[in-house]
Amino acid sequence: MAERVHPRDSPPTSGEHPPPNPALHSAEKPIPQPGTYVIQIPKDQVYRVPPPENARRYAHLSKRKSSRSTCCRCCCCFLTTILSLLLAAAIASAVIYFVFKPESPKYSIDNVAIKGFNLTSSSPLSPEFDVTVRAHNPNDKIGIYYEKGSSVEVYYEDLNLCNGALPAFYQPTNNVTLFRTAVKGSGIELTATALRSLSNDQKKGTVPFTLKLRAPVKIKLGSIKTWKITVKVTCKITVDKLTPASKIVSKDCDYGVNLW
Repeated sequence: MAERVHPRDSPPTSGEHPPPNPALHSAEKPIPQPGTYVIQIPKDQVYRVPPPENARRYAHLSKRKSSRSTCCRCCCCFLTTILSLLLAAAIASAVIYFVFKPESPKYSIDNVAIKGFNLTSSSPLSPEFDVTVRAHNPNDKIGIYYEKGSSVEVYYEDLNLCNGALPAFYQPTNNVTLFRTAVKGSGIELTATALRSLSNDQKKGTVPFTLKLRAPVKIKLGSIKTWKITVKVTCKITVDKLTPASKIVSKDCDYGVNLW
């Protein structure tokens, strides 16, 4: 009797895939034990815990970012405060200007009487200047308080000859005040060059002097008085002679203010 021959499995042709091997499948994806559960989570929702060294670094960087943000907030608050104060000051200045319409006071020297100059002797001088100052307040709504602590100085070239002070008084609105002050010097020694220069100037009838006036004042705006403001006046005057009957040949005054 002839034996029956069973055909072998023919190899897969191209394009066909071999049947899956259960053993390999079980090796790649282990089958969970009975009583356990498998939970599938999307990959983008998986959070990994960093290793300790990375965790310390992350904490350090987080602190640096926090300190920087705090500094930025402080700087922003400071700048905002400064800008707010500047804006408030600008608004207040505008209101004062449009309400009171302030004008600068005007100062000049009306008269000078000179004593104590003996140019024929080399002994120290004791000069004295009786100065009449004109102060004009042209404002309709602003008064000026002239406080104590003023100073008046007279110079010939760079040499300080005399010192004095102004009286304290209140100047009302739209007012012209003439006040006379005596400034004196003592023990003033002139060099031979300065004596010769003064003599030549007197012969020509043009003796130049510089008068510097500094006065602390308070401005009255309605019922409000400001803080002390320093008025600075520098007058260049020229007289014809060094006697009590001297006359002013020319004068030029500059005015300035120190607000603080």
